[in-house]
Amino acid sequence: MRYIEAWRLKWIDVDFVRKTVNVKSAKHGKPRMLSISDKLILMLKNLSTSNSEKVFGDIGPASISVSFNHQRKRIARKLQNPRINRITFHTLRHWKASIEYHRGMRLVELKEMLGHRSINSTMIYTHLIEGTESSDWISKVTRSVKGARALTEAGFDYVKDFNDGLMLFRKRK
Repeated sequence: MRYIEAWRLKWIDVDFVRKTVNVKSAKHGKPRMLSISDKLILMLKNLSTSNSEKVFGDIGPASISVSFNHQRKRIARKLQNPRINRITFHTLRHWKASIEYHRGMRLVELKEMLGHRSINSTMIYTHLIEGTESSDWISKVTRSVKGARALTEAGFDYVKDFNDGLMLFRKRK
């Protein structure tokens, strides 16, 4: 989630039984349903004693940012690692998306998870692993829409078009 989406999150958006969170997107993105872990469920249940309709209370988004920055600085000092100070809310979102892509999540699924309307926005999150070995990938080429559909259904991601009408697809081995 974007931090503003987390700040807007209400208790009615959390389904403890199905272990999901209904995210209302910011930045004109798409709303989405995210699965959450048992550990996060327990953490949220510990927060649920507040009287606010919002999960993280009635504080403003600026207060969340100040608190995050304070905790980040404290951890950087404790671990004696100043690079931790460069971590932002968006860094965490970018990291999660990059890790899921590296694990083999298809771009279309990643696009839905992030709430993007355009696959081009999602492609930004894949740059960290683009330099991996070509032996990690299976590549296929097709000229037809039928072939492209079959490759997509088989788990391949579209890479690019070539001038002669060829379409390149790939997926992780």
